[in-house]
Amino acid sequence: MMKDGIFEVPAGKVATVVTHLEMTAKPAPREASLPGDVTFRQVAPDLEWYRDMFDRVGRAWLWNGRRKLSDAALMEVLNDPKVALFTLSRNGQDEALLELDFRQEGVCELAYFGLADALIGTGAGRYLMNEAIARAWAAPIERFYVHTCTLDSQQAMAFYQRSGFTPFKLEVEIEDDPRLTGLLPEDAGSHVPLVR
Repeated sequence: MMKDGIFEVPAGKVATVVTHLEMTAKPAPREASLPGDVTFRQVAPDLEWYRDMFDRVGRAWLWNGRRKLSDAALMEVLNDPKVALFTLSRNGQDEALLELDFRQEGVCELAYFGLADALIGTGAGRYLMNEAIARAWAAPIERFYVHTCTLDSQQAMAFYQRSGFTPFKLEVEIEDDPRLTGLLPEDAGSHVPLVR
């Protein structure tokens, strides 16, 4: 058991509180429509496309898990028929990442979800979440889950809860700061202090 208190995080590390959320039944959809110049589509696995979207959507939030994977290991995940990728496009440019992972029987993980800067504030996120929920529950699942953390957007937690997810577990994660390991540039995640 963890003791109460404040604990020093070593230099070169980053600490975050991870919140796990789930839904065990499909919620009523929240009304949302796409801006007229935005379209939704499923994406075939493509390494270059995925790495670009992962970077453009996740760099500000220090997403780095998929950056740690070799090209072969990442393509093994993306090529799995139980993993589905979707995006939103504006004027021919893809601007969102939605990754649904059905590899665990009876469960869907909202593995990655986010918008590039061009779509933030347009209402496209609500539409994308509605698609995520509908597609997850179209499969024979009993649980749809996601996790977020304190490195993420301040709006993420409330957005997930409004979408029908309920928090069920907290964890503290400490890892090497990806800006110091070379996984991300040092200017990524400007809201997170960089302590050498």
